[in-house]
Amino acid sequence: MTLKDTTAIVGIGQTRFAKHLPESEKTLACRAVLAALDDAGIAPDEVDALASYTMEETDEVELAKAVGFGDLTFFSKVGFGGGGSCATVAHLAAAIAAGQATVGVAWRSRKRGSGPRPWTNTAVQLPTPAQWTRPYGLLRPADEIAMLARRYMHEYGATRDHLFNVALACRNRANQNPAAIMYDRPLTREMYMTARWISEPLCLYDNCLETDGALACVIVGRERARDCRQRPVYVHSAAQGLPAQHHGMVNYWNDDPLTGPAWTAARHLWKHSDVTPADVDVAQIYDAFTALVPLSLEGYGFCGRGEGGAFTEGGALEIGGRLPLNTGGGGLSEAYVHGFNLINEGVRQLRGTSTAQVPDAATCLVTAGEGVPTSALLLRS
Repeated sequence: MTLKDTTAIVGIGQTRFAKHLPESEKTLACRAVLAALDDAGIAPDEVDALASYTMEETDEVELAKAVGFGDLTFFSKVGFGGGGSCATVAHLAAAIAAGQATVGVAWRSRKRGSGPRPWTNTAVQLPTPAQWTRPYGLLRPADEIAMLARRYMHEYGATRDHLFNVALACRNRANQNPAAIMYDRPLTREMYMTARWISEPLCLYDNCLETDGALACVIVGRERARDCRQRPVYVHSAAQGLPAQHHGMVNYWNDDPLTGPAWTAARHLWKHSDVTPADVDVAQIYDAFTALVPLSLEGYGFCGRGEGGAFTEGGALEIGGRLPLNTGGGGLSEAYVHGFNLINEGVRQLRGTSTAQVPDAATCLVTAGEGVPTSALLLRS
């Protein structure tokens, strides 16, 4: 048994994105889910499966009552924040393929723009890994990824210009997307190079946007998908990845800190796929920080070890380049909702409705957070 093209995403929905929205996370979740169901042409009482995240969760019992779902026969939650985005879809695809459910909804609702940061709550006991990092100054995810970025630059000669290439590609696509927070705010190299540091070598524009907003998508079986309102986007392959002895983000307990969860997920993803990295038309790569993109390009096989920085040169990540990237603007310039906007943008690309459409796009890679236990989807039209 395989997941290969047995299920499809048939509906997507989202709220607007902003630094501050007045609605609660529950209300935002309801609005995104109802929009996705309407997009698919499926009534709420037909939903029998749910998947979301454990971190900063929205309660599925409250959501089910508020939206009016039917009897639920499958529900799951995925851990590790941004690493769980693609896994929510993967769990629903597996449940539907195995006959445990027929209509699944995955969603993410957050008020990180106007709400508190989890790491600022000093009353909560630190998880075991953090006890060995935060007392020494690695307080935020930005500090941890900055260590990986510096190591990557030292070992392979990557430069801030390579990180700028990532930031610029995402901003250019956001400038085409009216829903993006950075829609009307272009980015220049001078702006990037003179921006304030967040955690060296990461400056302001190397960091994602903290955002209020919600997104959702609807997954059904292949046969049902043919009768839905929108063109189906098939889940061709899916994977999760947690490497042996992984420590999370900093990962300096390993012999090779720069071989992260993407490498583990990628092996499984391509093993169960009919296509290769060379066949991917467009990619939505998790970009909480620019430095994660070169690491992911290597992990998912688009270039060799240490070549991720150089891969970004010459407009490779722009429309018409080797691998058009994060065509809605990504977490860096559209919105940061733990990567779920990358899933919806992948669907739009394969429907042919993106604001920065890649001509004839038929295959899209979507990835979740690198540096933490992760997941990935390979979508096909």
